[in-house]
Amino acid sequence: MPKFWREEATMAEEPSRRRRLVKNPDTFREKVQRSSETSAKPGWLRRLLGPIFRPLGKALRTIFKLKPLAVILKVLRRTVRFIVPGYFVNSWRELRLVTWPNWKQSRQLTFAVLVFAIVFGAAIAAVDYGLDKIFRNVLLK
Repeated sequence: MPKFWREEATMAEEPSRRRRLVKNPDTFREKVQRSSETSAKPGWLRRLLGPIFRPLGKALRTIFKLKPLAVILKVLRRTVRFIVPGYFVNSWRELRLVTWPNWKQSRQLTFAVLVFAIVFGAAIAAVDYGLDKIFRNVLLK
């Protein structure tokens, strides 16, 4: 049975008794493969330059498949994990998750902090002044 066929139970019958075959819809990859198989032969330029560039492309694919830099990065990561304490590593991970506000939000938040600081400072100054007057009148007299 081809792989693009699947079994599906009919709704009126039990799934274990009778099944019918339903064709799966083609995936995007299958459509592209089918269209590339039915396409025309390559043009004259590709036929002319193909034998020249094919070995170069094959060599590049094998070089990038080896990924020599990945081995170096893996060793560096393990070294850094061993040398740098976990606190700093975890702090750096958390810092990468931060979403920073844009300029408008920064101005609004700064303004809100300044207003809150001024109001809270004035409230503390008023309470301090009131308590100072009360204690001077009660305790000093």
